[in-house]
Amino acid sequence: MKRRALLAIGIWIAGLIGCGIIVTRTHFTADLSAFLPRAPTAEQRILVDQLKDGAVSRLVLLGIEGADAETRAALSRSLGDKLRASGALTAVHNGDATEIERDRQFLFENRYLLSAAVAPARFTEDGLRTAIGESIALLASPAGMMLKNLLPRDPTGELVRMLGQFDGESGPPRVDGVWASRDGARALLLAQTRAAGSDIDGQQQAQAAIHAAFEDARRELGAPAAAATLLATGPGVFAVAARATIQREVLRLSLLGTALIASLLLLTYRSFTALGLGLLPVASGALAAVAAVSLGFGEVHGLTLGFGTTLIGEAVDYSIYLFIQSRRDGTDDGGARDSDWLARFWPTIRLGVLTSVFGFASLLFSGFPGLAQLGLYSITGLIVAATVTRFVLPNLLPADFHIRDITRLGAALAKVARRAGAWRAAVAVLALVAGAVLIAQRAALWNAELAALSPISAADQARDQAVRSDLGAPDVRYLVIASGADMEAALQAAEQAAAALQPLVDAGTLGGFESPTRYLPSAAAQAARQAALPPREELLTRLRTATQELPIRPERLTPFVDDVEAARARKPLLRADLDGTAAAQAVDALLLQQGGRWNAVLSLRAPQKDGAT
Repeated sequence: MKRRALLAIGIWIAGLIGCGIIVTRTHFTADLSAFLPRAPTAEQRILVDQLKDGAVSRLVLLGIEGADAETRAALSRSLGDKLRASGALTAVHNGDATEIERDRQFLFENRYLLSAAVAPARFTEDGLRTAIGESIALLASPAGMMLKNLLPRDPTGELVRMLGQFDGESGPPRVDGVWASRDGARALLLAQTRAAGSDIDGQQQAQAAIHAAFEDARRELGAPAAAATLLATGPGVFAVAARATIQREVLRLSLLGTALIASLLLLTYRSFTALGLGLLPVASGALAAVAAVSLGFGEVHGLTLGFGTTLIGEAVDYSIYLFIQSRRDGTDDGGARDSDWLARFWPTIRLGVLTSVFGFASLLFSGFPGLAQLGLYSITGLIVAATVTRFVLPNLLPADFHIRDITRLGAALAKVARRAGAWRAAVAVLALVAGAVLIAQRAALWNAELAALSPISAADQARDQAVRSDLGAPDVRYLVIASGADMEAALQAAEQAAAALQPLVDAGTLGGFESPTRYLPSAAAQAARQAALPPREELLTRLRTATQELPIRPERLTPFVDDVEAARARKPLLRADLDGTAAAQAVDALLLQQGGRWNAVLSLRAPQKDGAT
């Protein structure tokens, strides 16, 4: 074999080894944000960040089904305890009273800065009389013992109001002390993963930890829990399932496409040698394409791999042209045949490759990274496949290589082609019908929804919406963003947005919303609440008048007066003051700094529908 041929083969093998090493280290993803704009607007950038790293992308919604209500509640408590202890998740909520107790003290100590009800009217004589009267009336409720102890310090009921707002507005009903669906058929938990939504490996590990903890809890409870099952849903669950589905489908379709093409070629060639040699350019092109995308983008999307089947169909033609002109009888080295192939067929192949490359090159300049990946994958695969066919494959053909004579098949196909003229009228009618259908369907011809690319079934999406509605969890499709030059400006903007959204909640148009200002009001809002608190002597005077007709002496409310006076002198709460509380996690998830600006995220909840499950 000539030195030039050995050099070509050596470079090819070295290239395959290098590409193989790159592919083994490649990160494959199913993140559909790759099909969002590469240079998005500010609003789109926030959306992309939320899809990848935001709080809603980290939520895992859990439902325990089967068994009886008491067993489901026991499983919920056990599962929550195990997950909190494991450290795999940043937060786990199931409505257990112990959760509220952890943060109750923080809310209580800062109630006059955190409560949105603190306003001048609330501390007038009439306002105090009404608020204290309501608190006294609540003493007859099941929570009366706790309220009795709180009354001297919190007669206006700020803590009860905040707890009711945090729990009652967004939380589902309780059965046996834990959250349950409205029909009582499942116990509910809400977890937040430590891994970002775009970290599918981290999401998969978190889900594995959840299922392992559930199995441990079920084993500990024994026979009563044998019939219980765990339902998990949410963006992270969907991302893991989507990646597995895409990988499975890509493998299945690639194998199917390869099998069909290989069967056709084998039927035609009647030679396994010819078949194997014919697929070498395709395999080389696909391997190089994956490596190129990995180097260019840092990851390879599953949908990009799906284009491998398209590459097979086009690149295999290159070797077919070579084989047709490469019948060898062993009397020479095939040089004449190779020269004839280069002269007659290579220019045609080269032109076909160039037209395809220019066609796919337009994708490289797409504003959507996913489409740019498809362009790079196709261009690299076709160029490498053609190059291998031109410089490597001729040197690998055996001296006596030949394929089955397909002249008779070609003649038969030519005969059919000559008779195609008789079908001109039918083709014209078919074209007119097709054009009419396209015109009639022009309004619905293009699907601009990114969700159309999702492999998640409609049944799974409906189940997610049902559990999300039961939990009152934010709908990940709808966000309101309030921006500001600094954290204080973003918080003030969020408060203005919340004031605009609250009437929609009151009217039932919205089920509710989450805002970082619920846990960390702006300094301006805190200052306004402090200003609403009357000075000590004035408050004492108002209390004496307000309690004249109430069954409580104003002297008993001295701790309340002391707390109000202390709140008047407190410094505004800062983010650092929230450390160690659940409020810190909520604020960090909903208040983000991006490009020198701060964004407050208000996640919306759909209204609950009666009878929905």
